[in-house]
Amino acid sequence: MKLLNALKNLLHQYPRQFWLMIAGVVISTAGGSMIWPFMLIYASGKLNLPLSTVAALISINAGTGLASSLIAGALADRIGRKVVMNFSLTATGLAYFLMMYAETYTHFVGLMIMIGLSNPMYQVGADAMLADMIPSEQRTDAYAINRIANNAAFAVGPAVGGFLAATSYNFAFIGASAGFLTYSLLLFFLARETLSPHLRSDGIPLSRREVLRSYNRLLADKGYMAFVALISLGLIAPTMLWILMPVYAKTNFGIPENLYGWIPTTNALMCVFIQYFVTLITRKHPTLPVLTVGMFIYAIGAGSVALASGFWGFWLSMVILTFGELTLVPTASKYVADISPADLRGRYMSLYWLGWGLSRTLAPLIGGFLNDTISPRAIWIGGLLLGLTSTFGLFLLNRLTSAPTAPQT
Repeated sequence: MKLLNALKNLLHQYPRQFWLMIAGVVISTAGGSMIWPFMLIYASGKLNLPLSTVAALISINAGTGLASSLIAGALADRIGRKVVMNFSLTATGLAYFLMMYAETYTHFVGLMIMIGLSNPMYQVGADAMLADMIPSEQRTDAYAINRIANNAAFAVGPAVGGFLAATSYNFAFIGASAGFLTYSLLLFFLARETLSPHLRSDGIPLSRREVLRSYNRLLADKGYMAFVALISLGLIAPTMLWILMPVYAKTNFGIPENLYGWIPTTNALMCVFIQYFVTLITRKHPTLPVLTVGMFIYAIGAGSVALASGFWGFWLSMVILTFGELTLVPTASKYVADISPADLRGRYMSLYWLGWGLSRTLAPLIGGFLNDTISPRAIWIGGLLLGLTSTFGLFLLNRLTSAPTAPQT
C-alpha cells in the first residue's frame, strides 16, 4: 500500500507530458538498443574491412551530429522543441529500416550520416522540453527518472537483440525502426509545444550566419566553454568502451553476441535499480566536484578493460564504468539546465550534446588507430590517460570557475 501511494505521489509531482516522454523513451530505446551495440560487428561481417575503417563509420555518424547539434539548438529555440524531436525520431526510424538493405561501404556511410543528422535533434529538444516543464529543484530527479526509464528499456534491448542478431540481424533492425516511429507518432498526436510563445519565431529561416551569430552570447561564457571541452575529452574513454569493446571482445577473445549482450544489459539494470540512490547522494554535493568524481570513475572503468580476458572481466569493466555514468550524467544535464538562460536553453543543450558528439567522433578513430598501429590493449590505456586528463581539468575548473556550484537540494 505504501509503495502504491509513493508511486501515485511520484506521478502527480510531474506533468503528464513528462510521463509521455518517459513512455516514448522506453519504446524507442528498447528498439534502438537491439542493434546499436552490435553495429560494428554487423558492418564488419558485411564489409570485411579493417577495424579502423569500419570504426570510422561511427566517427562519420558522430561527426555529422556535430553540425546537427548546433542547428538543433537554434531550431529548438526558434521554432520549438517538438518539431525537432519528431523529425529526429522519424528520420532515425527510417534509417534503421533501410540499414537492412545496406551492402556497400557507401551505403553504410549514407545511413550513418542520416542517423547522425537526426539523433542529436531529439536529445537537444527533449532536454530543453524537460527543462521548460520542470522547475530547477526537481530537475535532478527528473533527469534521473528519464535515465532510469531509458536504461530499463536498454536492459531488455541488447539481450533480446543479441539473440535476434545470432539468428538474423533483420529482426533487430525492424525492432529498432518500429520503436522510433511509434514514439514519433505518440509525440506528434499527444504532446504540446513547451517553448514560450514570446520566445518563438515560427517560419523565419535560419541562415548559417544567423545560426553562428545566435551562439555569440553562449561562446562568451568561458566557464561553460571550458566545461564542454573537458567533458568532450573525458567522454572519449567510455565511448571507446561502448563502441569498441563488443568487437574487441569477439575478435580477440571469442565472446559471441548472444553472451556479450548481457554486458550492456548489466549497465542498464544498474541504472534502473541504483541510479536513484546514487542521485540521493550526488545532489547533496556541489556540481563540479561530483562531475570530477564521475569522470575519474569513467577513466578507471575504461582502463580496466586492458586487464580483461574473458566475459567476467569485461562485465566488471562495465560495472565500474556504470558507476561513473550514474554519478556524472544526470548531474551534468542539471548543471547545463540551471546555468542556461531560457531563451538560449536549446543552444546551451546543443553545445553540451555537441561535446558528446565530438567524443563519439574521436573515440573510434583514436581507438582504431591504437588497435591497428600499437596493439588492441593500447585502446584502453589511451582511454585511461584521456579520462584522467579530463578529471584533472575538471578539478582545476572547480577551483577557478565562478560558475554556480551550489549544493543541489
